[in-house]
Amino acid sequence: MRTLKLRIKDKHAKAMLAMARDVNQVWNFCAETQFRSLKRYCNRPKAWLSGFDLQRLTAGFSKCEGITIDSRTTQEVCKEYATRLKQFKRQRLNWRVSSRKSPKYSLGWVPFKGEGIKYKGGQLRFSGLRISLWDSYGLAQYELGAGSFNEDSRGRWYVNISVKLQVQEKRVPDGCAAIGIDMGLKKVASYSDGNDFNPKRFYREAEAALGIAQRANKKRQVKAIHARIANQRKDAIHKETLALVKKHAAIFVGNVNAKALAQTNMAKSVLDAAWTMFRTQLKYKAIRQCVVFAEVSEAFSTQTCSCCGVIPRGSPKGRAGLGIREWKCSDCGVVHHRDTNAARNILRLGLQALAEGISGV
Repeated sequence: MRTLKLRIKDKHAKAMLAMARDVNQVWNFCAETQFRSLKRYCNRPKAWLSGFDLQRLTAGFSKCEGITIDSRTTQEVCKEYATRLKQFKRQRLNWRVSSRKSPKYSLGWVPFKGEGIKYKGGQLRFSGLRISLWDSYGLAQYELGAGSFNEDSRGRWYVNISVKLQVQEKRVPDGCAAIGIDMGLKKVASYSDGNDFNPKRFYREAEAALGIAQRANKKRQVKAIHARIANQRKDAIHKETLALVKKHAAIFVGNVNAKALAQTNMAKSVLDAAWTMFRTQLKYKAIRQCVVFAEVSEAFSTQTCSCCGVIPRGSPKGRAGLGIREWKCSDCGVVHHRDTNAARNILRLGLQALAEGISGV
């Protein structure tokens, strides 16, 4: 399964907003009903309403006058509310605000089931509407599943829809069949073959223009700059991950904790590097191409010599050693580049884990 994101033409924005308001109405009804049930039956074990309970209470809503969503969308909203309520362990989730003038405005969201949407003649058929879109994937060749329509901060609408993909046959390439990848900040990714992925720091380059627009209170320009940064970053990572999957039969990546580092003083650089996006794209593309993919522990990968396997005294250690980019092993005398050495250690650990898994079968 894969989720495809396609942009809907702007002429449908008004109809999408009308459906989003109906969705918000169902969501807020679920929130109010849940809160009242806890307040009234706080001592009873069945105070928490399930998705099925909420679906029964909202039955017939789609037949009301002026409502544009169907019963399947209403059921999906109830199901999603119950799921998120259980996930976040709260008495009531936040209201969804439909007024675009409100600072708490909730971006439009309209979920749907797989059987509730059809693709025909270059258009999506949903809830009595024929929705035109820029079909860059060729939806006619896929079996459509569940998904949702979503609005971005600039008022543009997209459809996110899950499709079934056929796993493609993978030919083992001639050359290096396996590669280790070390994620970093100086370079987004360093490879065990000595190459690296070091695109432009899109946020850093647009930071000055973004600051000027923010101080001038030009909200539309700020949103446009943020969108351009995100699109440039995503495009660069898509191209690089696709090239890696096509060239290698096994890919091993260090399991650096991006979420923890994003809470330090390095947060801006960590988020600009987009480690999680890079690994997520590698994973689903590798699965489709029958490429081995695994995240391995990167503990001591920088300090360990990739040639002799020891941790010498002169290797970079801790935050004090972040400035050391090259170092020489005191045991075997080999000079290492910091990130390339870590990538080679990650490759070694990945191959060891793969060999142990094969031998244990």
